[in-house]
Amino acid sequence: MNLFEQTHDRRDSRSVKWGRMESVYGIQDASGILPMWVADMDFPAPPPVTDALRERLEHPIFGYSYICEECKTAAANWLKKRHGLTVETDWMLFHQGVIPAMASIIDVFTDIGDHVLVTPPVYPPFFSIPKNLGRGVLYSELTEQDGEYTIDWVDFEAKLEKAQLFILCNPHNPGGKLWTPTELENIVQLCTRHDVLILSDEIHSDLIHAGETHTPLLSVAGSERNRIFTCIAPTKTFNLAGIQAAMIVSPDSDKRSRLEQHMQAHGTGSLNAFAPVAWKAAYEQGEPWLNELLEVLAHHIDYALERLERELPGLKIRRPQSTYLLWIDYRALGFTEDEVMKRLLEKGKVALEPGSKYGEAGRGFLRMNIACPTQTLEDGVSRVIRALR
Repeated sequence: MNLFEQTHDRRDSRSVKWGRMESVYGIQDASGILPMWVADMDFPAPPPVTDALRERLEHPIFGYSYICEECKTAAANWLKKRHGLTVETDWMLFHQGVIPAMASIIDVFTDIGDHVLVTPPVYPPFFSIPKNLGRGVLYSELTEQDGEYTIDWVDFEAKLEKAQLFILCNPHNPGGKLWTPTELENIVQLCTRHDVLILSDEIHSDLIHAGETHTPLLSVAGSERNRIFTCIAPTKTFNLAGIQAAMIVSPDSDKRSRLEQHMQAHGTGSLNAFAPVAWKAAYEQGEPWLNELLEVLAHHIDYALERLERELPGLKIRRPQSTYLLWIDYRALGFTEDEVMKRLLEKGKVALEPGSKYGEAGRGFLRMNIACPTQTLEDGVSRVIRALR
């Protein structure tokens, strides 16, 4: 059977996606609800990765581990081949994930009471992490027209006057947008004008659909590259979120030194014994799996868009340029968010994410994860239709 058509029961695997719906959605029993919310895939990881992990398990000692030079070279080669980006291995620092890496950057390069700028609707930790660290959050809402998002440059620059750090989602989550080189150049120019650092979260950068191109922020930064921190990981690409491994790319040696000191002070400088194994295997041998995944996702997107828009007139979904997430505009249906969520959970028996989770700019939208076997997708789409019809 095709690897991407295999179904695996994840309910007894301590899966957040499958085992935490009761607490997340405030319901007593989620046993009959299909989860299409949190962004991990219901696909097995690439066989070279599981083979490498299995081989590592043959050695029965699981002591302290480190990222080897071969791991760094594998990542550098991957970025060069997939995105045309040249990254020196000396620029790399490693962390347990993009979110803790983001927290480290905010903690080191801003002070309590400083301000972090975000552009909602956007991934919730972009504003929750700064708040939890005692930073103020400035919101420059993206402008939306027929599902297409653009930056309100006047408002964006006005907010930069008070900000010390801007967090960019590149590609954009939840909208699936790929920022153009011109847009990215404008961001760098404006942040330079106001002396604002930039954290570019590029964890979705390998999930790019046919005919589209991801532009790494570093590739357009020129002489301003030292103000940029790029967060990258193989975990979203290869469905390895539970392995917990990410890297910060920073060309500035002084900034890397400050981050290293912070990691040492907080004991976050090392990864678990399986992370380097999965990391190296994924970047060295995972490309055929990824190419096949992208073909599967393209078919899934075609199917979901066609059925949802045909059977639920008024529903609008802009085809994502990246990610395996659909950003569904239900505003024309006339439901409140509470009504929509109640219908999905009680009538459709399916869990999607409410748009307001991504900021008030997301209200009226739903985020749907379509990275699952075809049988599961068809069931999920039918459940959404049943709920909202």
